[in-house]
Amino acid sequence: MKKIFALYLFLAGPLCFISQAQDTLPNFSLRNIGDNRIVIGWVNTFENVKQINIQRSHDSLKNFKTILAVADPTTPENGYVDTKAANDRMFYRIYIQLDKGVFFFSNSQRPVWDTSSMTAAKLEKQKNTKTFNVPKFLDSINNNSPVLANDNRPKSDRWVPSKFLFTNNNGYIKVNLPDDEVKKYRIKVYTMDDELLFELKNMPRRSFQLDKSNFHSSGWFKFELYEETELKESNKFFLPREF
Repeated sequence: MKKIFALYLFLAGPLCFISQAQDTLPNFSLRNIGDNRIVIGWVNTFENVKQINIQRSHDSLKNFKTILAVADPTTPENGYVDTKAANDRMFYRIYIQLDKGVFFFSNSQRPVWDTSSMTAAKLEKQKNTKTFNVPKFLDSINNNSPVLANDNRPKSDRWVPSKFLFTNNNGYIKVNLPDDEVKKYRIKVYTMDDELLFELKNMPRRSFQLDKSNFHSSGWFKFELYEETELKESNKFFLPREF
């Protein structure tokens, strides 16, 4: 633990020096934009980051629970809109895992009202009416999906989660097959090195969760969904680490 803490100090110092306004990890911005929407944002400069989780708690020191495992932790600028918090006074922190099992947590903090473009009178009015004017990309993610801010990569390069097999908000792998009870489906799950882990055949239900005991570790996994003998989808999913 001492080595991890020392590494944290070594990495955090120069990153904070770059620009506090950039909210470079392990720092992050946390804004209350109204309508029960808390915006978490950060800039990532770690080249060897393996996992980034957003955690939330009623307390600043304990009882944190992961609310999102970021799909692509290597994205240089990223964020998330939390619409499920019990109130706007909860604490947030970010779990960051590097390679070789090294990990650390950001400091915990509470959200602040976003007053960057508001006068005091307008802010008070917005608080009372809860009609904040926010960018369209924030309004489009009320389904708790990650935000890729200022991402200029071609859309074809972006990972799109499957609607048939995906990680739910509780960190479990959910399977939702089409409602066609006549057709038979099967799923093959692979490691990222294309090693077959297991295959599901003759599934009795169209909606169920995969047992985590099927996996030896957290991380990314590939899958293939077959409808009869035809490949219906080839995609991947992320299994978050439990804390």
